[in-house]
Amino acid sequence: MSADNLTPNTTKRVLVFSTAYLPLIGGAEIAVKEITDRLGGDFEFDLICARIKKELPKRESVGRVNVFRLGWGWGKLDKLLLPWRGAALAAKLHAAGGYDLIWAIMASFGGLAALFFKNRHPQVPYLLTLQEGDSAEHIASRARWLGPYYKKMFTAADYLTAISQSLFDFGRKQGAVASMEIVPNGVDLEKFKPEPPDLDLKNRLGLTKEEKIIITVSRLVPKNGIGDLIEAVKQLTLDDQKTSVKLLILGSGPLEKNLKSRVKKLDLENRVLFLGSVPYDEVPKYLNLADVFARPSLSEGLGNVFLEAMACGLPVIATLVGGITDILYRGGIGRVGFDCKVGDPSSIADKIEVIFSLSDEQKKQLKITARKFVEQNYQWKDIAARMKNIFTTLIK
Repeated sequence: MSADNLTPNTTKRVLVFSTAYLPLIGGAEIAVKEITDRLGGDFEFDLICARIKKELPKRESVGRVNVFRLGWGWGKLDKLLLPWRGAALAAKLHAAGGYDLIWAIMASFGGLAALFFKNRHPQVPYLLTLQEGDSAEHIASRARWLGPYYKKMFTAADYLTAISQSLFDFGRKQGAVASMEIVPNGVDLEKFKPEPPDLDLKNRLGLTKEEKIIITVSRLVPKNGIGDLIEAVKQLTLDDQKTSVKLLILGSGPLEKNLKSRVKKLDLENRVLFLGSVPYDEVPKYLNLADVFARPSLSEGLGNVFLEAMACGLPVIATLVGGITDILYRGGIGRVGFDCKVGDPSSIADKIEVIFSLSDEQKKQLKITARKFVEQNYQWKDIAARMKNIFTTLIK
């Protein structure tokens, strides 16, 4: 027998509970992928989530994560049943191999499955990560049907992380008594970086050299304020009448039909382009076509897309809500981006015009400062190292 066979297996097993997972993309899903990719040598990861779409396989490996999707691809029903079916599957997997840690992504359907598992296996450490992007009021309205179980997701946790100060405060308000710390999401700086515009893409979109380009990457849902951004484009009054402006909207969602009707009503069909859902790896190409990124959100957990835009050297326009305050205040309002008022198209238009009116040297400095800020504060390798320390401490 070789010496290798006598070496004990020190790899620790982590069971992740999430309502959804890749290829369904959100900040939480990207965070799990980026962190697990960097920690795979020390940990094995299984993940239980709702299937949501019929075309998604029930089981597959995504990067270093073994994914178990439960349900029939029936959207909301799969989510509603996830707490019970997820806890049952987790119990079987635990009996077969044993987990050293359970990690719940958000206090949602996946978090409830983690709570049910924790109740049956109290010896297994339970980590809750808060990634919620909705407002506290909206979360509360959805949580009513859970009764006391909602707060128990917080109080039963052995440790909590939050991606922003606002979510840290939210966790405490929900009764979390365990230790907590802020661990933000990050940016893949090799993928999101300043690059020359892709001329083929620019031509396909019908963009000219003279046009100013505003871009947003957003699910078309009320909280992202895209209707306000469209109204702002109508209100723009640039000094140079020869300069035209176009807004690129990357994303889809339930408000798409309504927003397209609004664009038609405002006679903006030649100035607002709905580009639909764009593969995540291609988003940097679109960001590098633009002069400014804007998303006047009503609420944000942190705002990954703002950081990704800044990593590409784009100045951002954002409302001071949720985790966005962490970004703009730490980076310096006016140095990495500009704040606008919530629900105020005139305020958004004013800040767009401010950025367009900057000198070339001022724009260059904005790009440099925005990129450097992300490099210093939001690199995935640093965030993964912090999560590794938390995992290891909890398992010990």
